[in-house]
Formats: sequence, structure tokens, C-alpha cells
Amino acid sequence: MMEVQSHRRYLLVVALLLLLIQCGLGQGESLNSSTEWTALLDLRSSLGLRGKDWPIKANPCSAWIGIKCKAGRVVGITVSGLRRTQSGQLSPRFAVDALANFTSLVSFNASGFLLPGSIPDWFGQSLVALQVLDLRSSSIVGPIPTSIGDLSELTDLYLSGNSLTGSMPSAIGQLSQLSVLDLSRNLLTGSIPPILSSLHNLIRLELASNFLSGPIPPSLGTLAKLQLLDLSDNSLTSFVPSGLGNLSELLVLDLGKNSLTGALPVNLRGLRNLKKMYFGDNGLEGPLPDDLFRSLSQLEILVLRGNKLDGRLHHGLLSHPKLRFFDASNNNFTGSLPSFVPNSMAVFNFSNNFLYGHLNLPLELHGSIDLSGNYFQGVVLNKSHNAILSGNCLDMEPDQRDFEACSLFYSERTLTFEGFGKGNSDKLDLLHDENNRLKFIMVGLFGGLGFVVMFVIILVVLLKFSGEGKVNKRGKANVGPVPDGHGPSLPKAPVYFDGLGDSFTYEQMLHSTGNFSKDNLIKQGHSGDLYKGFLEGGLPVVIKKVNMQYLKNERYSVELDFFSKVSHMRFVPFLGHCFEREDEKLLVYKCMPNGDLGNCLQSVSSSENDNVQSLDWIIRLKIAIGAAEALSYLHHECSPPLVHRDIQASSILLDDKFEVRLGSLSEACVVDGDQHQNAFTRLRRKPQSSEQCSSGSSPASCSQDVHWFGKVLLELVTGKLSISKAEEDATTKEWLEHTLSNISIHDKELVTQIVDPSLMIDDDLLEEVWAMAIIAKSCLNPKPSRRPLMRYILKALENPLKVVREELSSSGRLRTTSSRRSWSSAFHGSWRRSSSDVNRENGSGSKQPGRLSSHGSCGYDFSSSNKRISNEIVPEPEEFGDIERQD
Repeated sequence: MMEVQSHRRYLLVVALLLLLIQCGLGQGESLNSSTEWTALLDLRSSLGLRGKDWPIKANPCSAWIGIKCKAGRVVGITVSGLRRTQSGQLSPRFAVDALANFTSLVSFNASGFLLPGSIPDWFGQSLVALQVLDLRSSSIVGPIPTSIGDLSELTDLYLSGNSLTGSMPSAIGQLSQLSVLDLSRNLLTGSIPPILSSLHNLIRLELASNFLSGPIPPSLGTLAKLQLLDLSDNSLTSFVPSGLGNLSELLVLDLGKNSLTGALPVNLRGLRNLKKMYFGDNGLEGPLPDDLFRSLSQLEILVLRGNKLDGRLHHGLLSHPKLRFFDASNNNFTGSLPSFVPNSMAVFNFSNNFLYGHLNLPLELHGSIDLSGNYFQGVVLNKSHNAILSGNCLDMEPDQRDFEACSLFYSERTLTFEGFGKGNSDKLDLLHDENNRLKFIMVGLFGGLGFVVMFVIILVVLLKFSGEGKVNKRGKANVGPVPDGHGPSLPKAPVYFDGLGDSFTYEQMLHSTGNFSKDNLIKQGHSGDLYKGFLEGGLPVVIKKVNMQYLKNERYSVELDFFSKVSHMRFVPFLGHCFEREDEKLLVYKCMPNGDLGNCLQSVSSSENDNVQSLDWIIRLKIAIGAAEALSYLHHECSPPLVHRDIQASSILLDDKFEVRLGSLSEACVVDGDQHQNAFTRLRRKPQSSEQCSSGSSPASCSQDVHWFGKVLLELVTGKLSISKAEEDATTKEWLEHTLSNISIHDKELVTQIVDPSLMIDDDLLEEVWAMAIIAKSCLNPKPSRRPLMRYILKALENPLKVVREELSSSGRLRTTSSRRSWSSAFHGSWRRSSSDVNRENGSGSKQPGRLSSHGSCGYDFSSSNKRISNEIVPEPEEFGDIERQD
């Protein structure tokens, strides 16, 4: 009996202990500092955080998301991923003054949390215990404060993906404990401070995608612990420092997309742990050191494309046991391709070089190899379907160079060109026979055509004489039958631009507009006043009245010349003109029933209150696609390419079915060039010319159109009016910064904070809205060279779900390595594109004979050959994941 009671007593004690432990765990650590408790409440209020995440009556140390305590003090604050209240969403700002009260704070993480504003100076003075500061993609602007160097305990500094400006403060070199420094994807200028070499604990240094210039400091080679060095996509010059070869722990070295020159230093062989080496899109020259890559035993990815490297490709490099991607395209490599045994599934790109001789491919090519755009000859041995061989001098292969180009190449090098074999000779003979047959066909065709033309001329002459003296029963504007006795009186003055529209009398114009009454005035435009009117027969028109006393630049003639050369359904129908008066020129257009996009989005009452009308999403997307079609036609189908230069909501006219008819064409002109040419000379030059508008001092470029079109897309998404107007005040700029900060490829829900409240959209439509917002943001890239082409924008708008869903299913990279692969790649990542990418897109330039390119289209080159672009076939591999910092 006693034993049973003793056992029960034991069980009761155990139960009580377990209960106390459970209660203790549930209670958690409590916040002991009243100052920090007040500071948390202030931070909760200033950031507009939801009570659901930070409940005011609960213990912050245990119940508040992102709060970490130790010994009754707050040591960690994470607002990344938290959502604001509705009022907080309306006015997000860098309001974190309360942080100054957390003297024990070790970590502050606001990655992806909108904090528009600049980093305050007191950060370095108050947060003395801070070790981790993460402000990635938080819409931060302004310079990096010098006081940041006072954070003596800081180990991790993440400031990437913002709009930081100015130069890197040398005070960063005082952060002796720093192991991660990420300032990539900002707007930083100046040079890289050599004092960074004092950061001996640095493991990651990321300065990519800024505007940094000058040489790479050789002293960076003293950072013995460095595992990742990314200085790509800047404007760095001079040589690659040989001292970088001392970074024996380095895993990734990315110096691509700069302006580096000279040869690759042999000392880089000291990078014995290197896995990725990027030197693409620079000006490097000279041969590859043979013993360099033999020492890099861990190398997996090597990118050398778009340089001036020459010499031969080494057998040892191609047979590297771990190499799985090698891009040496668009260089000056020469000689034969050595026999080699590639790594399983390895990808090689040697396109657009000067390789020649006979081609013996590896027996088992499981990966792929691009050898296009070289000068290989003869019959291919061990031919593989994984090899791209177009643009060579090969026998029995399609899409090869012609005999003249091949023989010239070989004769210049005192080599023997064996010529094409019988297979190609048969093809040439067949082509010759077909050409002869074509000649006979063309002679017969033109002979018959000439007979038809003569017959038509005779018929017209007969009709003219037979109809002489009869009254014309139809108006010149082809607007339908006119009652007898009311036909228009045609002008006796000479007709301008014969064949372009109709020539109206000034009397007709007065009658149709009620003597240009104020009641019929639509608006006063910068190129003339617009009036509504009706022609005989009741056709509604819009008449532009150009007062030549105030407008001496003959903009009206630019429009006439435009319509004489450009024909597309996406432009406002031009009906005619009236040039009877010297002081006034009149242009007549068909009236668009739904006005312009601005009118459709806004209904202005007499009290000037903006009432946003509901325009459903299907129509908005339709309008965006229509406007993109018009601009894509100007940029990519006109020869020479044209730019609109006045893209805004008022320029996008809408017919009765909301089809886009682009107007405001008085500013249209050719890309770049001589600004002293008159309008007719500019638009009538040969396609090879590249010219500039006469109006304005800056060269015309398609990137300008893309920028303003991005604002139009934002208007369609947000319902915000007048954003696409040319004038930008401080309020508009502030609104743009706030709006763009709510557009992220990684967070669909963010866009709901800026969507037009009048839109009724479900989840599927929300994805389309999200995609359009992403496209708009890419169009508004501060670097013109990184804005997408209009043809890519058009494709993206036609496939909006593909823009977001393909990216979400990919690796989620924040940076696209090349926008040359396809339209979709132009919108995956941050769409950072340098001008050097485009210049090398088709291997254009004098360095490689036989490579053809058409005239520049809007500042970009497009290949005129029928080869597939090598990067579409051999894409660059996904980037390595983040390198984990080793403690």
C-alpha cells in the first residue's frame, strides 16, 4: 500500500514539473526594458505594421513576428515579409527612428520591405552592436552615409537592389569584421575604393550592375578569404589585376560586361578552387595562356564571349574534366578545332570566330557545340545532331558561306581551300537551271504587265475625254454621295503632296467647324489647335489648325511626309489637307469616337473633380497591345527606323471598338543623326542613314519611346492620370518611386497596392495586371540601354502570363545574363542590358569578314543572315546559388 502511494506521489511530482516547464516555455522570455517596449510601439506605428503581426497586448519577445530577444533585450528585428495596414501602404517611408533606442540590436532585416527614403546618419552612431543590416530591394535612395563605417561590429551589409547614388564611401573600409558586402544593382558611381582591401574577413564582395568606373584595385588580391567577387555590368577599365590570382579560396569571379582590356594574366592560375569565371563582353585580347586553365582543376563554367581574344583553342582546356559550359563566341580565335573528349553533357559555344580546317567532332557528344560563323571546310566526321554548323565552308551542309567568301578567307592566310564537293556542285547547277527558268518567267511576266499598263493608260485617257464637262457627284474626301448642287468647290491653287489624302478648300474647313468656333475646339496642342467638324455627307473629322506665325518649324510637313511613307492600321486615318492660306495650314483626320486614352480613363466635371471611369481589364490590355504594335512598327519595320517622341495617353486614340489609332505624329523622326536636316530631307534619306530630329537638342532614340510607353502602362494599371505627360514635377517623381517599389517579380500581392480600385479582377487577371506592371517597370529602367525593345514588349503583352509564370518556374535569378535569346528573356530578372551586348549581338564590326548586318534599327543591330542566334541555342547556365558564409 505504501509503495503504491509512493508511486502515485512520484507521478504527481513529475506531472507538476512537466506542467511548470510547459508554462515556462509558453511564457517565453519577457522584454525588461520599458524604453525598448515604447520604441517597438513607435516602430509599429511609423511602419504601419498590422496588429495581427505585432499584437499590442502580447509579449513582443514571444508573440511578435520577427522580434528576437535575449536577456530581456531586443537583439533582432525582422520586418521582411510583414504587411502594412491600409494606411501604412498609402504612405510608406524610411521611418525607423525608433531603432536608435535598441542599443543591443544585433540584426535588422527589412529585405523587400518598402522603405522609400535615405539611410540616416545616426545608423552608425546609435546601432553600435549591429552585426547584420539587410535592406535589399527596399526602395532606398540617396548616398550611403559615411557614418556606416562606425558600425564596428557589422559582419553582413546587404544594400542591393535599391537606388543608392554617389560614390562608395571609403569609410566602409573601417568595417574590419565585415564578411559580406553586397551593393549590387544600384546607381553608384566613381571608382572602387582601394581601402576595401583592409576588409580581411570579407567572403563576398558584390558590386555588380552599377556605374562604377576606373581600374580594379590590385589590392583586392589581398582578400584571402574571398569566395565571391562580382564586379560585372559596370564601366571598369584597364587590365585584369594579376594579383587576383592570390584569391585561392575564390569560387566565383565575375568581371563581365565592363571595358577591361589587355590579356588574361597567367597569375590567375592561383585560383585553384574557382568554379565560375566570367570575362564576357569586355575588350580582352591576346591568346589564352596554355597553363592557366590547366591549374584551375575545379573550373565548371568559363565565359569569354564578346572579346578580342585570339590564338588557338587548347586541347587541355576543351578536355577539362569538370568543365560543363564554355562560351568563347564572338572572338578572334583561329586555327583548327583540336580533337578532345568533352565532359558529359558539356555545352560549348565557339560561334563567330575564325576557326578553319577540317572538322572532326567528338565521337560521343552528349551535350552540344555551336561552331557556326567560322570557316571549317570539307566533310564533317562524326557528325552529331547536337552540333550547329551553319555559316561555315562545309561540304554537304545547309546554310554555308558562298565560295567567294571561303576562298578569300583561305587565300588571305595562304591556305588551301578545297572547294565544295559534288553534292554542293549539284545544288549549284540546279540553282543555275532554276535561275534560267526564272529569267524566262520574269520576261514573260513583265511583258504581260507592260501590255496591261498600256491598256489601262489608254482606257483612262478615253474616260477622261468622255467625262469632260460633267459635274463630280462625290466629295473629294470619299465620304459618301453628296446631293446634287452641294458638291465641294475644289481649290484652284496648286495641290501639295499630290496623292496624299485630299485637298480641301478653306471654305470647306470653315463650314465644317463653324468658323473654328470655340465650341468646336477640342484642345490646344503643341503642334496646333484641334477642332471637331463634319464634312459633307456627315463624316465626323478632327481638323488641326497650324498657325504658321507661331510655329515656324513646319511640323505639319513632318506629318504629311510621315503619312506619305508610313501605312499601318494603328495610325490615325489621315483624310487630307488645306494649304490655301500662307499663315494657316490645316490637316484633316478621321474622328475617333472614343477619343483618346486619357478621356477614357478620366471624366472631368465642371468642378474639376477626377472621377475615374471603369474601363475593364480586357480593354486596357487590348489598348496596350495596340499601342505597342504601332511603336513596334515604327522601331523595327520602318526603314530607317522612326521614333514617335510624344507617347502619352492623349496620343493614343481609340475608335468605336477601342482599337488603337496612334496620333500626335508631328514629332516623329528618324533615329539619331544630323539635326540640321529639314523634315523632308530627314525622312527621305536612304535607309543606311541614321539621323536625328530637327526639334530638340538630344538625339532621338527608341528608348525614349519605350520610357514614355512604360508610363502609359502604369496609367492602365493604376488608373493614375497624367503620368505619361512630358512634364515631371516632384509629386509625379515621388509617385513613380512609390509605385515602382510595389512591382516585384517575386511578389504578386505587392501589385494589389497600386492597382486601379475600379478594376474588378480575379486571380488569373491579377497575374496579367502583375505582368503588365513588370513590363512597365522594365520600360522605366533609368539606364536607356537596359530598356527592352518594343518588339519584345509587344510579345510580352501578347503573352502576359508567360512573363510571370516562366520566371516563377525558373531559378528565380535576379539578373538576366543575356536579353538576346528570346522576347521572354527580356523580362525575366531585372532586365539589365548593356549596350555592349547589343553591339556584339551579331558579331558586327570589322573584325570578322563575311558577317552581314542590316542598318541599325533604333540604335540596335539585327543580323541579316538566316542563322539562329547562338545564345538561343546555347543559353548560359543558371547561376550558382548564394555562397554560404562559413563561420
